[in-house]
Amino acid sequence: MEFGAIQIIGGVIMIISSILLIIITIMQEQKQQDMSSALSGQSDNFFDKGNVTSSREQALARLTKLLVIVFFVVTVAVNIIPAIINRINAS
Repeated sequence: MEFGAIQIIGGVIMIISSILLIIITIMQEQKQQDMSSALSGQSDNFFDKGNVTSSREQALARLTKLLVIVFFVVTVAVNIIPAIINRINAS
């Protein structure tokens, strides 16, 4: 089985996007509170931490969604485009 340029480039893009997805996911704050803060009544949402944190979290969330879309589209393209090219060449 020989790999075409589309598959090699797509594979590199998928590896880079998956590594970035892992890093960005680790950088995001956890949304759920642990049991001790729930029992003690502590809440981080009562006082606003400032726009810097919320805008950072929003940016990370948007970037995560974008990378997931890129990963999905590249994965589908790497699998479909060579099949279409092979079908055209066989005709």
